[in-house]
Amino acid sequence: MTTRRQFLTTSTSTAAALLGIATRPAAAKEPRPTRGHPIGVSTYSFWQFRRDERRDIETCITVAAEMGFDGVEILHRQMPDTSNAVLQKIKRRALIEGIALYGFSTHQGFLSPKKETRQQNVELTIAQIELAYAMGIPTMRVNTGTWGTRKDFDDLMKHRGAEEPAAGFTNDDGFQWVIDAYAEIVQTAEKRGVVLGLENHWGLGRTPEGVKRVVDAIQSPWLQVTLDTGNFLEDPYDKLAQLAPQTVLLQTKTYFGGGLWYTLDLDYLRIAQLMHAANYRGWVSLEFEGQEDPQTAVPKSLAMLRQAFVRH
Repeated sequence: MTTRRQFLTTSTSTAAALLGIATRPAAAKEPRPTRGHPIGVSTYSFWQFRRDERRDIETCITVAAEMGFDGVEILHRQMPDTSNAVLQKIKRRALIEGIALYGFSTHQGFLSPKKETRQQNVELTIAQIELAYAMGIPTMRVNTGTWGTRKDFDDLMKHRGAEEPAAGFTNDDGFQWVIDAYAEIVQTAEKRGVVLGLENHWGLGRTPEGVKRVVDAIQSPWLQVTLDTGNFLEDPYDKLAQLAPQTVLLQTKTYFGGGLWYTLDLDYLRIAQLMHAANYRGWVSLEFEGQEDPQTAVPKSLAMLRQAFVRH
């Protein structure tokens, strides 16, 4: 009579043989297999805020698939229609094309002395989380916002992203407003399973210390860092390394044809190594910000990133 233990032992051995799995002593473990990072592209790369050349999200997904990307990061401002019907069509297109929707890039700002303005931005951000949730997107890029004391974005870039606080206020005031806002917003992020990534994106996020001051104050796994390689304009590598351990999405800028506002000569092998040192295993998201035609520059960017972000 076969006992239960004998049956399980025999069944396991048979299954292993059928699957071609060789049994070996536990001490003979082989090195853990490695893989490259999944590499995606922001829909911004195909648009760059050119108002007369807006490309719809579904088209961007198809083009990304044809170029060989693994996924797409959606720019919220590229979506004139955010009805549920449109969101579900985007999900369907991604499924058909075999593309992951891994990131949702949004804008908001909390550096306003007016409490009602800050609350409006809290509500805006919560609504954006709901959009990400409806599309099944697991992480969303968020900002501190800027003070708005420069004439426009071109003027802000002329001053390398630096600006003065609003008259009568300080950066410390601004940090408290941002922290208070995300303390409320993060509750919805947790409920919907959307990890927020505060980006080093001008305003109080212009420095790694500024980003960390907000993220560390919230102390939640639902507010971490979206790290942009192109937003530290001087001595970027040490600054990137400071934020790497808290990064949930890495955005990688390229500038073929010369940058729209500036050009950085970034060493992506060095960046990949510092991200690996921080045990980053997540998405690499291309944001092409050059003047060359995206149809040629984006595939070149993908090839460069594939070569750099191979895990060893």
